[in-house]
Amino acid sequence: MTTDLVPGLEAFSLVGRTALVTGARQGNGQAIAIGLARAGGRVALWDVAPDMDETAAPIEALGLLAGTIGCDLSSTSALEKAATDLLERERIDILVNNAGIIRRAAAVDFALADWDAVLAVNLDAVFRLSQLFGRPMIERGAGKIINVCSMLSFQGGIRVPAYTASKHAVAGITRALANEWARFGVQVNAIAPGYIDTANTAPLRADAERDRAIVERIPAGRWGTPSDLVGATVFLASAASDYVNGHLLAIDGGWLAR
Repeated sequence: MTTDLVPGLEAFSLVGRTALVTGARQGNGQAIAIGLARAGGRVALWDVAPDMDETAAPIEALGLLAGTIGCDLSSTSALEKAATDLLERERIDILVNNAGIIRRAAAVDFALADWDAVLAVNLDAVFRLSQLFGRPMIERGAGKIINVCSMLSFQGGIRVPAYTASKHAVAGITRALANEWARFGVQVNAIAPGYIDTANTAPLRADAERDRAIVERIPAGRWGTPSDLVGATVFLASAASDYVNGHLLAIDGGWLAR
């Protein structure tokens, strides 16, 4: 093999590509969106809360903001309209299905309304957005879909039955779509964050005993931060991952290895 056939760092560049990141107002989605822009990609931001200034500002400063969308992903009709409107003005090369919610209660007492709410955002919206943005990707013969799974895509967890069910299902959707769409040049993969310091995990960190037990099990010896997710996401969004399909990339400080 000659060296001119081996790609360099330019394979990780997102220049000329546009990404959509859901759940982009704060936490993991904010870090991912800004990271994609710093890799050269234009980025559209989607969140239930229309105030995304903290995420939008650094992306706009780079001249790479492709707009913001305030829309509740639990509403299929609203989701479909927002997606259609975006596709009329933007070519979306990269979809990051990051948005998610969590409800905590003992499984025996878990409310059906909470079950439905979690599955609507964490599962139904992921599949519908993948359909809506995947179709033009298939037609073009190129595209990247990155789903956000969890350690609870592999494990059962405690007091989060709906979240666990949704994240197992997202892992399955990732593989199913990868199987169907790889031949069209569309890569569908997922990142699986470990225990990350975000608003979703605040109740765990507030419980001193639980916090200590979690950190003691992580070989890296610390909670992750949203910025820890950026490198893997840029890789999966870029040409460097063109032969990666249906993979769940754990970013967990070694949690699953222990």
